[in-house]
Amino acid sequence: MSSKYRTITVTPLSPALGGEISGVDIAAGISDEQFAEMRRAFIDYGVIFLRDQDITPDQHVEFARRWGEINVNRFFHPVDAHPLIAEVRKEPKQKANIGSSWHTDHSYDQVPAMGSILYAREVPSVGGDTLFASMYAAYAALSDGMKQMLGSMNAEHSSRHAFGEVAYVETDLEDLGGRLGNTASATQDSVHPVVIRHPLSGKPALYVNGDFTVRFEGWSKAESQPLLDFLYAHASQHEFTCRFRWQQGSMAMWDNRATQHLALNDYHGERRVMHRITLEGVALGPATA
Repeated sequence: MSSKYRTITVTPLSPALGGEISGVDIAAGISDEQFAEMRRAFIDYGVIFLRDQDITPDQHVEFARRWGEINVNRFFHPVDAHPLIAEVRKEPKQKANIGSSWHTDHSYDQVPAMGSILYAREVPSVGGDTLFASMYAAYAALSDGMKQMLGSMNAEHSSRHAFGEVAYVETDLEDLGGRLGNTASATQDSVHPVVIRHPLSGKPALYVNGDFTVRFEGWSKAESQPLLDFLYAHASQHEFTCRFRWQQGSMAMWDNRATQHLALNDYHGERRVMHRITLEGVALGPATA
């Protein structure tokens, strides 16, 4: 083990972000020292991964509560008898998956979620990987001129176009199979700095995403879109990313303030069932404050 971690081993997945942790068995119990080191790895790597975790839904909830208060997602179908856990599922006959474009969870909330803990219950024989991108690295690679301009800007985010009735106008509702719903509750609008000061690391991070960012504050949508499109493409460059290949019993925990993610939809004809718990966060301030 490195001198930085005494009770866990962390193996980087890429130079940009991602650390796979070994030496932890959630079901057997995690010591205070182990948990403190896991928290440090979460801050250091933006997203952490564990393998071969054999846990019940109750143990999943107990583990999540150790990190913070649970945020119950309004739009995902909950796991039966476990309303704090959202089910992320795709059946063999379904075509669409959930999360197939780059996004940051819950940026439409006034106080966005800290992150999510995703646990693999059933995975396809091959495919269904998740990609993560570092918003620290994306910001750091921008020119000084772009950083200066973005540093004074805010952006508007919304759930309406993503989860409201308008989102499903051209969607095959049968293909959703009860996975998403509650469209009447898609009324969330928020404004956040385009470049935030991360509340744990103190580092600046880019904070716009293709699923929920609508426009820059004070700009029209037409004016905003070209710059937003540039930032979305910039943030997803390969050198800012890592890729996680799921196995049954794998777990990922990501920081929404430091990362974006994308779920690949390349396993048609097979079933994939994941359990997700989302954690409450804090209000976000600008990096220039």
